[in-house]
Amino acid sequence: MTIDWLPLQKIIEQHQSFLLTSHCRADCDALGSELAMAAILEQFGKNVRIVNGDEVPRHISFIDPSGRVETLGSGVSADDLLDIDVLMVLDTSAWVQLGPMADVVKRFSGTRVVVDHHVSQDDMQATVFKDSATEATGRLVLELCNAINATVTPSIAHQLFTAIATDTGWFRFASVTEETFQALAQLVAAGANPPQIFASLYERHTLARLKLRARILENIETFSGGRLMATQVYQQDFAETGAEPADTEDVINTLLTVEGSQVAVLFVELKRITKVSLRSRTEFDVRAVAEQFGGGGHKAAAGIAYEGSLAEARAAVLKVLEAEIK
Repeated sequence: MTIDWLPLQKIIEQHQSFLLTSHCRADCDALGSELAMAAILEQFGKNVRIVNGDEVPRHISFIDPSGRVETLGSGVSADDLLDIDVLMVLDTSAWVQLGPMADVVKRFSGTRVVVDHHVSQDDMQATVFKDSATEATGRLVLELCNAINATVTPSIAHQLFTAIATDTGWFRFASVTEETFQALAQLVAAGANPPQIFASLYERHTLARLKLRARILENIETFSGGRLMATQVYQQDFAETGAEPADTEDVINTLLTVEGSQVAVLFVELKRITKVSLRSRTEFDVRAVAEQFGGGGHKAAAGIAYEGSLAEARAAVLKVLEAEIK
């Protein structure tokens, strides 16, 4: 780790109230990091709220059984949050990913902090603690926990193990290192239960989720001699299957199980934007492609919030990908 946590330790010591937030359509790294950070801060007697721009996706709600994470606009307004001492953004540093919470961050006059492992060109006027080489924000939270001598409780261990496991595709991505497993060993020793977490993540799908995935896989097309895999899901698919946008999570990785595939792209038609997910299992840098459209992420996993129709997003992104994939 190259992060010096002392400045954040001082911020924690000098302030009493903290607001935590993360990106919309939260994943387990976002939620696990938020919940664990809240528990760590509370060990030092701090007052903490977690407020996101949209609801916790149903299929990962197991990570927040008490419903601790609040949703902006559902009993909590921006004005309710502006008197808090410190606002901490976790697992993103891109304005577009914050959704409605972006306005709260921009209006917030207190101390701003970012803890993240993504590359972004956005300036949130915050004190930033970032390492893009780290496989998950959850591991950064664990490093902070160790640095300030907080206790890794069983619930914190559960949350951070889940964060790391999901952001590494259950440890199969190239971002996994020796340090990853050292962190996991600490979390298991502290009470994380890998079989239970795996079952909660991958063995409790709804029928609607499976039906949606069937449609996504049925729509697969290949380009660039089979090296590029693409598929899409429309609003109509959500309506007809009863699934929701969060049910598309992780399905893109299935495209990369096809022999000869190198890059995969999934287009998801949402109400106001088209969500574009990009994955690579070679040296091809999908983050560089995402950045051309205002997106970001990692070299092997990136995303775009495309302000246009699915057809427009598909034409524009595939044109760039086909031109660059060799």
